[in-house]
Amino acid sequence: MLILTRKVGESIRINENICITIVDMDGKNIKIGIEAPKDISIHREEVFKRIKEENQKAAGGGGGDLGALSDLFKKK
Repeated sequence: MLILTRKVGESIRINENICITIVDMDGKNIKIGIEAPKDISIHREEVFKRIKEENQKAAGGGGGDLGALSDLFKKK
């Protein structure tokens, strides 16, 4: 993990198309602004985890037995 120190108004650049700027600091809370192309999804970590869980549920559990699936294809 890369750890950087930034002050309000300073930015971090990722590649050519993503810029993260420290907008405000209030005690332990920090507001950041993120500029990125619209095709890049940006979520808070807890939201991202929830989306992954919901997608796995919708796909039928997501942790299926691949060996059993392989056996089904071999039988046909």
